[in-house]
Amino acid sequence: MRLNKIPFDKHEQFVIRHQNPFNGGAPLNLLTQNHITPTNLFFVRNHGDVPQIDIDSYRLNIQYKNKTIFFTLDEIKNNFERVEISATLQCAGNRRQELMAIKDIPHELPWNVEAISHAVWAGIKLKDVLATMGVEKEAKNLHVQFQGLDETERLGKRFNFGGSIPFEKAVNDEVILAYEMNRKTLSPVHGFPLRVVVPGFIGARSVKWLNQIIISDEPSQNYFQRIAYRLFASHINSDNVKWDNCLMLGEMNVTSVICSPENNSRLTSGLITVCGYAATGGNRHIARVEISGDNGKTWTQTELEKTNCFAWTLWKVNLNLKKGNHQLIVRAVDSSANTQPKDVEQVWNFKGYMNNAWHKVSFVVE
Repeated sequence: MRLNKIPFDKHEQFVIRHQNPFNGGAPLNLLTQNHITPTNLFFVRNHGDVPQIDIDSYRLNIQYKNKTIFFTLDEIKNNFERVEISATLQCAGNRRQELMAIKDIPHELPWNVEAISHAVWAGIKLKDVLATMGVEKEAKNLHVQFQGLDETERLGKRFNFGGSIPFEKAVNDEVILAYEMNRKTLSPVHGFPLRVVVPGFIGARSVKWLNQIIISDEPSQNYFQRIAYRLFASHINSDNVKWDNCLMLGEMNVTSVICSPENNSRLTSGLITVCGYAATGGNRHIARVEISGDNGKTWTQTELEKTNCFAWTLWKVNLNLKKGNHQLIVRAVDSSANTQPKDVEQVWNFKGYMNNAWHKVSFVVE
């Protein structure tokens, strides 16, 4: 979908997947040009309209048992140590188009491979805030719930977006409450004035426009934690689903994608640079990315730009291709020896989440 003017100061080539609420990402020719994604190309996943926030009245509300504390944004900036982290965020629905090609997935965004981006985030460690509530770092079986100021509607009810992460993840150094992105103040579409950044987890847990944190003994009961963003077996559908019997999504899985050449493109014979990205979840990193031009019979190892925990890995390889029809396949292995399933049919689910099958592109060399 194209407009004459792209909203929220996004790049003129930004690919809009839905206008209201606004959702989209970078075109493939720009997606991996830089390790750090420029803010005007960083993907956007919204479930409601971008809220208008009065910073003078803004407060972050933190609750634990019978204790409640409020912080202004200035207090958050001035009372806690500022930290930076370089982290990739990825929507759990990234690569949904490949699943939709097998069977219809209604009411979900038709993401190609662009629902992923990398940024430098700055803010405060979440664990420093939790410490003010008297929560012991060694506390077990707790969850940290987040709520944003954006409103949405599901099942005939209006509510604020929310989610949660386990306490043991929340007290890790990489989880922050961010007020800067790429060394500038957060823009409204990316969560101004404050958002959570949970590296290694699905993007939905990095709640934007954060106004409430609750430390509790159970996960958030918000729709987007309790019902949405769960992983389902291939035989489950909207008619027979039992929501509580399905896996609640947390860590991302290992995936890799070819960004260039693009599917169905036409190229000139000779030396061709093939490039893309790979990413994984938790505190793992990408160990190897391989490309195949003979349907997986043989593989060529690619050159990795850099590989770190919580960050995507950009890769490339030069191939000398003759005239004719070609198909390339990519797969990645992470530092825990996790790899990708061969066929997209193996990972199909009726919500279209967590597609990490081998990524394929077909093209013609002239």
